[in-house]
Amino acid sequence: MNTINGALVLFSGGQDSATCLAWALARYPRVETIGFDYRQRHAIELAVRLPLLDQMRALSPEWDRKLGEDHLIDLGLISTIADTALTRDVAISMQDNGLPNTFVPGRNLLFMMVAATVAYRRGLDVLVGGMCETDFSGYPDCRDDAMKALQVTLNLGMATRLKLETPLMWLDKAATWRLAQDLGGPALVELVRSGTHTCYLGERGVLHDWGYGCGHCPACELRARGYRQFMQA
Repeated sequence: MNTINGALVLFSGGQDSATCLAWALARYPRVETIGFDYRQRHAIELAVRLPLLDQMRALSPEWDRKLGEDHLIDLGLISTIADTALTRDVAISMQDNGLPNTFVPGRNLLFMMVAATVAYRRGLDVLVGGMCETDFSGYPDCRDDAMKALQVTLNLGMATRLKLETPLMWLDKAATWRLAQDLGGPALVELVRSGTHTCYLGERGVLHDWGYGCGHCPACELRARGYRQFMQA
């Protein structure tokens, strides 16, 4: 495969996936997006996805031209087989295995497998995800080794040459904010701040300086700390 036809971005409506979308739009001639409804507790992220895509288009005529179809996939089966703080109304806590109960086993693996299937149908060559093992909660399916192994498995199982890109893998949250600024300037930073949703509890009542959220779940704390570091740099 000597040419890249386009990329499919895993787009949840959160900070990381919005930054990854901008990253893909800066690199590939054709970009589509995919999101997943797995009956997540923070389903508000699904509600912000389409308005956010419209606002991303408005930031740049080139991005508007490149940005193609969005795909929303029903993966409700995850909520029937997973018992986690993201699929149940339970308190966030650490488990005996050392992982937080916000970890949804197999979620990213399934996301990538389904995305690869859609990319196959759409003639897209690259999958882009916001997985990161620099600032993360210890999720094993966010590790670089897991993504590299999954790329091999998908290509062997589908007779393809898909490339899995994880542009945030070695960035902390402050660096992710800086990447957004480099890609789209203050306008993209503000859109990420006010237009995306990352809070695990789905709280969207108060707009903080770092964005919407409850302010005390792990996702909010990570995002807020990164924003403060970004602003102080």
